[in-house]
Amino acid sequence: MIEKVIATPAAVELIEFLKTRHGPGLMFHQSGGCCDNSAANCYLQGEITMGPGDVLLGVIGGCDFYMSKTQYATWRHTQLIIDVIDGHGGTFSLEGATGKAFHTRSRVFTDAEMAQIEAADTARHSA
Repeated sequence: MIEKVIATPAAVELIEFLKTRHGPGLMFHQSGGCCDNSAANCYLQGEITMGPGDVLLGVIGGCDFYMSKTQYATWRHTQLIIDVIDGHGGTFSLEGATGKAFHTRSRVFTDAEMAQIEAADTARHSA
């Protein structure tokens, strides 16, 4: 299965640090811009509500990772790679006070990977 979102070792390390500080129940939502700076924001589970307008892209560091369906429609051809940079995190993201920030990079899926993703999406929606 092709992973739609992955995390670098640095991102997993920061996630583990945040779990020791805030507990194991963390989640991510890829911001669409505006005041969140188009960043992968980390929240306590339940801090924001996911609904029919959101899609679960995958799991990183044991945490669910979501994106809005409209944003996914634009970015579905790319794999999100969650990394860490020095700096201030998103306005609402848990890592904000650590001096580190989650940073989203991406790469374009190959034609073969896209075919696998489309087949999996079709099978999931048919079930």
